[in-house]
Amino acid sequence: MSNTRLPSFKFLIGFEAAARLGNYSRAAEELFVSQSAVSHQISQLEQQVGQPLFRRKGRGVELTVAGSLLLDSVGKSLEHIRNGLARIETYMDDRLVTLVCPAPVANGWLQPRVDRLLQAHPDLCPIISVDESARFIDELDVDIAITRVPLRQEGVFEVPLLTDELVAVGPATSTDDAALGLLCLEDDLTSDRIGPFIRAHFGGRRKAAIYDDPRLVLDAALRGRGIALVSRLLADDALRTGQLRLLADSPRLPLGSLWISRAEGPSRLPLVRGVFDSLLQFAQEDAQNMRQIDQSVENTSIV
Repeated sequence: MSNTRLPSFKFLIGFEAAARLGNYSRAAEELFVSQSAVSHQISQLEQQVGQPLFRRKGRGVELTVAGSLLLDSVGKSLEHIRNGLARIETYMDDRLVTLVCPAPVANGWLQPRVDRLLQAHPDLCPIISVDESARFIDELDVDIAITRVPLRQEGVFEVPLLTDELVAVGPATSTDDAALGLLCLEDDLTSDRIGPFIRAHFGGRRKAAIYDDPRLVLDAALRGRGIALVSRLLADDALRTGQLRLLADSPRLPLGSLWISRAEGPSRLPLVRGVFDSLLQFAQEDAQNMRQIDQSVENTSIV
């Protein structure tokens, strides 16, 4: 391990500015210091590294070989720091609320409700992420997390939000479901729990396509390519808008509850609590709507 003492950060900033601008005077103007201050900083830096970093060129300066090598590292490091500070500045915006959610739920349930969120909270600018690894409240700038299992983190308040199930959905215009092939997710076919369910209840139906992303399964059904086995929450918007319909008499497989979490006590921003409460309200309303859709499907199958 090197024992080289790191130069003063002030020296490195002066060096980078002078190297970038090719002139001590312009570097001084940019840094709001005197030209002699910049010259002194660079002299001190040269003494510490033991080599000249600049040579005179006309009214300006140019880098020596040693200076070019140092600038390569210093320039990249300062740019990295500037980018980090810019990111922090972005997160200081008190309109931002970061919400992490599984991709199928974000696509099928959350995204169609963003307009309602914005109506309820006009100042809101939501940051919606499907990175399920970043779900630690207040540790990775996550304000609200929707997850398939409780987080059980200290200092986190969480409650059940929605229930989900695997359902069979078909094109709204189809008149002969028996003729349609099966659209399904590759992971479901190999799952210890979902795989046997599919084989037991849909094994006799030819496979029309197999995908590695549930959103592609849903898209294929919307394009009329077959019967899709998908999360009901993923299909939620398509069912509510009549683009797809639940297949009457088709069995369903419960997929459990989704949980919504936020920090206990006062939130980082007042908006966080408001968004959390709005999502809970939407979920309660949707539970009633789902029961109405189910009742409609049951009535259709009876007829």
